[in-house]
Order: sequence, then structure tokens, then C-alpha cells
Amino acid sequence: MTRVRRGYTARRRRTKIRLFSSTFRGAHSRLTRTMTQQKMRALVSSHRDRGRQKRDFRRLWITRINAVTRENRVLDSYSRFIHNLYKRQLLLNRKILAQIAISNKNCLYMISNKIIK
Repeated sequence: MTRVRRGYTARRRRTKIRLFSSTFRGAHSRLTRTMTQQKMRALVSSHRDRGRQKRDFRRLWITRINAVTRENRVLDSYSRFIHNLYKRQLLLNRKILAQIAISNKNCLYMISNKIIK
């Protein structure tokens, strides 16, 4: 039986992994086995943190809106503010409300006055 030269396929696979892990530190960017392990770990972390990022930003927006509503004595709390928004069918998402709360507090105050009346 003749010898099989397997260099091309294996080398192509390794270079693909090496390109992915080229920015890692130490042996994680040099040794093939640790490169593959770190690649798997990085992909798992990125998948997990995509969901976590959405959660974190939503928490940040809620905190900002709550701070401004309590500061301006608009309503007692964030939850009543959002409840009244839905009751009046003013569908503004939390991201937009947080941007309004930071950039223009008077605008948020006007929105809350519309809700109450």
C-alpha cells in the first residue's frame, strides 16, 4: 500500500484555527491543541454573552429611566411610569426613553404630563 500524504488538508485546518486565535496570548496562539480549545471556549463565551449583553443593556436603560423619574418627581417609580405609558398606548421602547432621559429631561417630563392627563 502506498503512503498517503496528508499535509494539505491538515495544514489548511490548522491555519484556519491559527487565523482565528492569532490575537490570543501565549501558547493559546501557538500550540495547535490549545488553539482549538481556546477557539471552542471563545465561541461558547461569545454565544453566551450575546444574550447577557441584551439583558445588561435593558437593566441599564431601566435604571436610567427610574433615576430620572424619581429625580423629577414625575411619578413615584419606574413601574408606574411604564404602566401608564402602556395604558395610554404610547409605545416608546426603553432604549429611546433612556436616551430622552439623559439628553433632554424636560421632554420626559412632558411625556409624563401627557400620561397623567
